[in-house]
Amino acid sequence: MFQDDGSASWRKRKKHFFILSNSGKPIYSRYGDEHKLAGFSATLQAIVSFVENSADHIKFVRAGKHQIVFLVKGPIYLVCISSTEESFEGLRGQLELMYGQVLLILTKSVNRCFEKNPKFDMAPLLGGTDVVFRSLIHACSWNPATFLHAYTCLPLAQATRQAASAALQDIADSGVLFALFMCDHKVISLVGLQNATLHPDDILLLANFILSSESFRTSESFSPICLPRYSPMAYLYAYVHFFDENTYLTLLTPRSDAFYDLKDSRARIQDVLLKSNVLLEVQRSLHENVLRVEDVPIDLSSQFTSAPAESSQGLNSQPLSSDEAIGGPAGLWHFIYKSVYLDQYVSSEFALPIRNPKQQKRLYKAYQKVYASMHDKATGPHRTQFRKDEDYGELPRHTPHLTPCVRNFLTDLIVSVS
Repeated sequence: MFQDDGSASWRKRKKHFFILSNSGKPIYSRYGDEHKLAGFSATLQAIVSFVENSADHIKFVRAGKHQIVFLVKGPIYLVCISSTEESFEGLRGQLELMYGQVLLILTKSVNRCFEKNPKFDMAPLLGGTDVVFRSLIHACSWNPATFLHAYTCLPLAQATRQAASAALQDIADSGVLFALFMCDHKVISLVGLQNATLHPDDILLLANFILSSESFRTSESFSPICLPRYSPMAYLYAYVHFFDENTYLTLLTPRSDAFYDLKDSRARIQDVLLKSNVLLEVQRSLHENVLRVEDVPIDLSSQFTSAPAESSQGLNSQPLSSDEAIGGPAGLWHFIYKSVYLDQYVSSEFALPIRNPKQQKRLYKAYQKVYASMHDKATGPHRTQFRKDEDYGELPRHTPHLTPCVRNFLTDLIVSVS
């Protein structure tokens, strides 16, 4: 916590994130005390200003093994210094999420404070939110939603999910803009007013804010928030109630006086969820319904519907033989499948020999790289790519409706099923 840029341990860190103002005032630092890094922040600000004074915009700088990525958002500068070999596109996307998290807490109207006072100190407004940013940075290494810009659903029987959705639909007349029923980072049901859509990045940032803030867990809460993708300038109000350690309901409204109305709505929803055993099924799914490669049949249409949010058949079935499962003869060990149409993804559980956290982290970085390459604006988009090193091969494919990524170790041939 008390490291500064002169500390050897601080310099050994492989990935730094900084948020600073255009006057060089430090706002956030992943490592160390941002106030002790004031000189370093001023240097970063000077680099950005030097380039912008030349009527240009700085994107990144390479210095040896380090890549320094810049994201300028009006008076707010975000910087990542990384030696993790992640792509520029991947790191820039992470900075975009960091900025989105700032907006979720403060809204874009914070820019007006800088217009009134260029030396405005924004750090106090984010006081106590370090844990929120640390959680988001951690997610960038472990949560595919951070680079897929999609959300995943908790596997449930179709009847159970329909019961949950019906309970949320009943509160449409109570002034609720969005009702979001989740288990950790997984969506159980999402209901919005007609023509109102919730972007996957907003779901990610909202869930991160709720799950990393202990106050939401200890009592029902009513907090102003901003959905940066939905409306970056406007505040909404989030009513949050945890049914248990993992499962919670979020009701979003534009009304600042809606707490008691939403409290009553939550009570009605909870009553329906209990009577229909939805909460019990959610807990069962959380501990039992994991998707393994060996459980996925070759003919996906025989056991799964086209919408991941509503599909659950087959997830509780007995493991298939190696000849029946797509992973058997092909040697597939892990996959991520994204539905472009639904903005949803599903991924298999980690299996041997990628149970080691270091291997899992390396796997996600490889996914990030190949996904960025597939959608590179300069050379792409590509329909198919094949990549291989001494440990693994991977073959992502892209169609207008889906982007499955499959992963295989120690093989020369990979088969992609789509």
